[in-house]
Amino acid sequence: MQTSVGSRQAVPPATVVCERVVGLRPDGNVVRCLFSNDRLLSLSSFLANFIRPSDQLEFDPASWESSPELRVLQKSGRRHRELYFGSIGYVTQPKADKRNEYFLRAEVTAPRLGISTVHLSSEAVREYFYFFNRRRPNCEEETLYDVLRAAQSTSPADLRLAFRLRLLELQTAGAERDQLQSVERAFNLLANPELRSCYQTLLLDPDAPALFPYGGFGSLLTLGELSSDRTTFFAKRILSFLPDRRERRFRAPLRKIEFLDGYAVYRDSRRKAELILDPISLPVSWDPTWNQWRHLLSTKFGVEATFVKNGKYRLHRGEWHLVEWETALPSRQSISLPADNQLVLAAARRTFHRLGQFFDSIQRIRTRLEREPLERVELTRVCDQFGIPADFDIAQISWKPDYDSFYYSQLKKRTRKMYLFRDEYIFELERAIVVEVPEQGHATYIFSRHANLELWVREYCRTPKDDIRRNRANAAERLGFVGRVMHGRNPRTWLRELRAKTGEPVDYSLAVDPS
Repeated sequence: MQTSVGSRQAVPPATVVCERVVGLRPDGNVVRCLFSNDRLLSLSSFLANFIRPSDQLEFDPASWESSPELRVLQKSGRRHRELYFGSIGYVTQPKADKRNEYFLRAEVTAPRLGISTVHLSSEAVREYFYFFNRRRPNCEEETLYDVLRAAQSTSPADLRLAFRLRLLELQTAGAERDQLQSVERAFNLLANPELRSCYQTLLLDPDAPALFPYGGFGSLLTLGELSSDRTTFFAKRILSFLPDRRERRFRAPLRKIEFLDGYAVYRDSRRKAELILDPISLPVSWDPTWNQWRHLLSTKFGVEATFVKNGKYRLHRGEWHLVEWETALPSRQSISLPADNQLVLAAARRTFHRLGQFFDSIQRIRTRLEREPLERVELTRVCDQFGIPADFDIAQISWKPDYDSFYYSQLKKRTRKMYLFRDEYIFELERAIVVEVPEQGHATYIFSRHANLELWVREYCRTPKDDIRRNRANAAERLGFVGRVMHGRNPRTWLRELRAKTGEPVDYSLAVDPS
């Protein structure tokens, strides 16, 4: 049991002060806390609602204008209360203590008061996030499904429909803001399959471990006690949590969506972004078999959403590293599909079917490409000999599932001749020769134009890439190596650098990142 406020012997860091509040003065969007030494501390209006005259505030005096971390000591008769407000990062998964009671730990970011961890009981997480609606009068047995007027067996698509209808009903009736927020909170929790599963378990067993929704990262206000060594704040109750969030807009490849039963998940390790999608937010009639050929989808969909920050620890080379991601709030995401989406889907299905239908023939072609390069016309003739239809896209022979078709399409429209060799495309452009590997993470190799393309191709095919990069035996000099262009984060930057190295006029507006 932690010691009381009055008997605590812990000494705060030298940089921390403890001042008694003598008055609160509203000033626009903030409230000024007046201390006995006539100094002022600016607080948000929300945080000031929990503070009254005679309270003691512990904070770093370097942040008089806006304190990012605050400890409040309150005394009313024999009753002592402690509040802690600070910014937290990653929140751990629930663990059981020696009494078999579940708890979670939240990391304090940039601590100034010496507090590095907030110890959260599973009960505090459960009551604030999962049973928040039960604090209202006559709602003790109300579930989040009741808030949305939906059944527990409701599908993800019907859940979104119920959310929209309920929100419309309340807005039409002129409901108060807290009612609208309750509906949105309920939907954001139930629309996430992992959180919905956790909630279902808590309905059956309130003592089950409660996950911290979306993994933490935000501003946390809790009620509890400080440990004797001042490094941990033991939170008995969560009073408020505001996640770190931001608006994002970008275009994402459809091939990165994993299609599951009833919902779909988009994850992009480059953008560190994740979306949970349902058949209403992503209006296409999919099923899990789409995962067999989704890598053949060349189109992108538009994303406009509010993302909250989260993270997970991953084991890499024997060490655990925190990987920070962002997850879109289901209630605040908008998806747009291209006008030719149905044609792209049909083309991907057809290609997948043909790759299977002519699997043995394509494997024989790939074996031959391991030995020798084939020009497009010759490769088309070989496909015809095997009975492969003339409209089959030979680029698919070397295509890799995670490759962005943007790079290929930009090179293809500039090419005069094209060769396939092993897993590479060799393009002859007007002023250069470009070698492209259709796989994520590879660079584009650029060479000067050669008078005899066939001779150059044969020489290139005999030369390892490492020899070209190091100019071993003058390989780079013989082949006219100009340099590499990394695919990078922004394809438009790649295009700008490509045009510069191949001698094309450069449009520097292409460097702007559309995301």
